[in-house]
Amino acid sequence: MIKFTDLGLNPKVLKAVNEVGYETPTPIQAAAIPHAMNGRDVLGIAQTGTGKTASFTLPMISKLARGRARARMPRSLVLAPTRELAAQVAENFELYAKHCKLDMALLIGGVSFKDQDRLIDRGVDVLIATPGRLLDHFERGKLLLTGIEIMVVDEADRMLDMGFIPDIERIFKLTPFTRQTLFFSATMAPEITRITQEFLQNPERVEVARQATTSENIEQKLCAFKAPNRSMEAKMKRTVLRKIIDDEGEKLTNGIIFCNRKVDVDIVMKSLKKHGHSVGAIHGDLDQRYRMEVLSGFKNNDIKLLVASDVAARGLDIPNVSHVFNYDVPIHSEDYVHRIGRTGRAGRNGWAFMLCMPHEEKHIDKIEDLVKHPIPRMDAPEVELKDRRRKPKKDDHAKSEETKSKKSHSKKPKKEAKAVEQEVAPQAEEKPKQQKSAKKPRQPRGNKGGGNRVVGMGDHVPAFIMRNIRTGEMQSDDAVEITDAEPNSENNDNETAA
Repeated sequence: MIKFTDLGLNPKVLKAVNEVGYETPTPIQAAAIPHAMNGRDVLGIAQTGTGKTASFTLPMISKLARGRARARMPRSLVLAPTRELAAQVAENFELYAKHCKLDMALLIGGVSFKDQDRLIDRGVDVLIATPGRLLDHFERGKLLLTGIEIMVVDEADRMLDMGFIPDIERIFKLTPFTRQTLFFSATMAPEITRITQEFLQNPERVEVARQATTSENIEQKLCAFKAPNRSMEAKMKRTVLRKIIDDEGEKLTNGIIFCNRKVDVDIVMKSLKKHGHSVGAIHGDLDQRYRMEVLSGFKNNDIKLLVASDVAARGLDIPNVSHVFNYDVPIHSEDYVHRIGRTGRAGRNGWAFMLCMPHEEKHIDKIEDLVKHPIPRMDAPEVELKDRRRKPKKDDHAKSEETKSKKSHSKKPKKEAKAVEQEVAPQAEEKPKQQKSAKKPRQPRGNKGGGNRVVGMGDHVPAFIMRNIRTGEMQSDDAVEITDAEPNSENNDNETAA
């Protein structure tokens, strides 16, 4: 049996591993670490929960133990698709590198640029980042990638699924050609073959399990059901979920509930909290500080149920998760493997339930084709639903007809009365119409009385306008009178002075 001491790791790293309590490496670790220690590029494929993170953290720490980083020029780079996964990789580095003098920086969104700049300026050996935040620092001139010796892409297929292909290609081109590259993922889609061929130099392919396989320690169940009508589907789904959770009883120590949409994450969390469950929520639109607090509370068993989007489906290592509930059937088949991989980790037993409505059955076939076995069906629990919509009674139709007839009778006499008035006094009807149609000419303001009054100044003309105008050519006793105003003006001030 292979032990960590047989993998050629640094003694300080082995000391940290022993303190954690690990003695025997997992198959992916035993196969990938020797190649990484020899400087080869590695393409690692293994089902989730098999220890891929340690497969690249341990050899990186061993190789970086010698040397010193320069300011703004990190020596190694780890790219992760989500903030939570990047934070988890950082925790692994702190755990295994506690006896090595290595500096590390975590570059993720939702954290102040100033604090991250301070770490980069000091010089870091290990840089762990999400692609977007890494490029933000580079474009601000705070970071150089020309000193990268080892580069790791964790959950490579997820990176590409999330639209990071242009960012990944750009980051690769910013790093030196002589770097060592490590790719790790649970699934390897055919479309990323071009990326591996372009940026990996003769990689050592390490595949310890068939792609997209699920752990044998996980008991999977599919619960298919149908709501009485379409308007009650969401309510019935939440009720069935709560019923399954209650039926599991003490067997459920904690669990993760996955939803396809962020809005459903909030709705399901509120529903469970309303019925007395200890629950938290995590998805991409929430504040980063809140997300980390919820995740920390879930790891510490302060929160029993975690409702999440696929942001928590990749790479998160929470050893004690007993149950996974797929509230929605995953649209992408690979996501099913990653979701249920949150349970049954490190040889423990796990349970995975998936709820399925009729319109979601089309995705079930693709999932079963991927995992190469049918998912066992279970009987849907019996639930009672109250339709809050008011159902029409038998006498409602008669009442509606009666009200219609009353309205028609009440309108008829008014029409007849109007017709009689038109016959008796047709002239009286025409006259108001003519008066209404004829429009009076608009009178200017201040000219209601008519006449030649000043327009725009009202009835009053200020006295300074009526003063004599004297010029240099005139004699002192010459004067020009301005008598434009009406002699009958209301104000006597309109008379000119002598």
